[in-house]
Amino acid sequence: MSTSLAVPAAIPSPPADFSSFSLGPLTIHAYALCILAGIILALWMTSVRWKKRGLPQDSVFDIAIWAIPFGIIGGRLYHVVSSPDAYFGPGGDLALIPQIWRGGLGIWGAIALGAVGAWIGCRRAGIKLSTFADVAAPGVLLAQAVGRWGNWFNQELFGGPTDLPWGLEIDPNNTNFPAGTAPGTLFHPTFLYESLWNLAGVAVLLLLDKRFRLRGGRLFWLYAAIYTAGRVWIEILRIDDAEMITLFGTTQRLNVWTSAALLLLSIGMFIFLSVRARKTPETSLYLEGGPVPAAGETADGSNNSPLDNKNETESGNVKSASRTREARANVAETKNEASKPSRSDHSDPAT
Repeated sequence: MSTSLAVPAAIPSPPADFSSFSLGPLTIHAYALCILAGIILALWMTSVRWKKRGLPQDSVFDIAIWAIPFGIIGGRLYHVVSSPDAYFGPGGDLALIPQIWRGGLGIWGAIALGAVGAWIGCRRAGIKLSTFADVAAPGVLLAQAVGRWGNWFNQELFGGPTDLPWGLEIDPNNTNFPAGTAPGTLFHPTFLYESLWNLAGVAVLLLLDKRFRLRGGRLFWLYAAIYTAGRVWIEILRIDDAEMITLFGTTQRLNVWTSAALLLLSIGMFIFLSVRARKTPETSLYLEGGPVPAAGETADGSNNSPLDNKNETESGNVKSASRTREARANVAETKNEASKPSRSDHSDPAT
């Protein structure tokens, strides 16, 4: 008797019906839910790290209120510029530009314009932009990891054909299926590559921050370096329509050149800030004239909890009492020595 195990040789894409569903008059898109889930997780992680850094808890949400909508608008604008054919090309439709639920958010635009929104929020809260950037960096990368699954539901932004066992199935009737490609062809699941890369990056950022206590914008630039290092090779695999740029005799997607340039910039900024931090360490997470740290908080980001302060006080009291007892013992010993008769009091009277 022989048995065989059927091992899936591909990653299936969800049915087209899964990309959206209706709730009364509302149509809910899976892509939008993935983006929303990523934002929620990013806010959660940033809030936890914000609290540990000893910063005013309400401030993180005040800043996020500015950063998130700016980031979404910036991401959409970058996508439109980097993939203009669907909007400005032959048969293009300008009405598609605001329809972000169909997919299409460029991370570079999201970071750039999101930083503008964060800067506004930080100015209002009295917090340094570098402080917010360092605290939020792991959460932003986590949001990107989750948001990428929206591409899976939309069956979009996949890579070239592959015969690897984790190849991605795409519905031949889907508008994103490459013309002239045989049905049943598998493709590189670039959404999965990027999601896993980002999750690994989150772990690296958290570990390095815990070990080296990176401040002054260094963790943010490290995040940018990690992300762009993965984005370069992942972007090369993709086959969706994109703006092509020729540099140094090589033609590549705009996002490839952008990622490579930002990778070099990120490494350079991380090195520059690290050298500067050795010479002049950052002493405050607040803008000049910003909020005064509350009890148990310090301006440089360390957070001594009331329990820590209580333990330190009790320890100090014990040490002080011990020193007092030692001093009293020394005084008593000195008095005893002074009260003893000298050697001359017991000498021979005849001498």
